[in-house]
Amino acid sequence: MPDPEVTDFGGVLALMARSGVECILIGGLAGAVHGSAHVTYDIDFCYRRTPENLERLASILAPHQPYLRGAPPGLPFEWSAATLQRGLNFTLSTTLGDIDLLGEVVGGGIYEEILPHTEVFLLFGSELRCVSLPMLIRMKRASGRAKDLDMLAGLEALLEERQARGDG
Repeated sequence: MPDPEVTDFGGVLALMARSGVECILIGGLAGAVHGSAHVTYDIDFCYRRTPENLERLASILAPHQPYLRGAPPGLPFEWSAATLQRGLNFTLSTTLGDIDLLGEVVGGGIYEEILPHTEVFLLFGSELRCVSLPMLIRMKRASGRAKDLDMLAGLEALLEERQARGDG
C-alpha cells in the first residue's frame, strides 16, 4: 500500500469521473474546493446505492486493491458490489491512497438527499459533483467529530465572505 498520507487526488477524481460512478465529493477535499486551507489526506464520497452504480464502483476500484483501512493484514475481505450492498460506509486504503465511501452522511442523508445541494466543478481536469458549502458546513457540524468541528470556523468564514459578495 502507498504512504497513507499521500493520496492521488487527481487520479481518484479522474477515475470516478471517467467511470460514470454516481458520487458526490464531500469532506476535507470538498472544503478545499470551496477555498478551505484545511489539509486532508483522504478523499470522501457519498455514493448512490443503485445496483448499477455499486457494480461500477466495485469494478473501477478493484484494480487498486481496496482494503478496510485499519484492519489487520490478512483479514478476509472481498471487494465486490455484493460487499457494497451489504455494507454502507467504507473507509478504504487503496493503491491510490485512502478513500472513504459513504452511503449515508450524518447531517446530509443519502446520495439522493444531498444531490440537490451540489455543484459541478472541474477538478484535476475532471468534472465532478461537489457538495455545496452550506451543506458541507451542516454535515461537519452534525458529525460532532473534533476534526470536523475544527474546520467549521474556516468554512463559515468562507460562506460569510461569499454572502457578503452576493455569491452564496
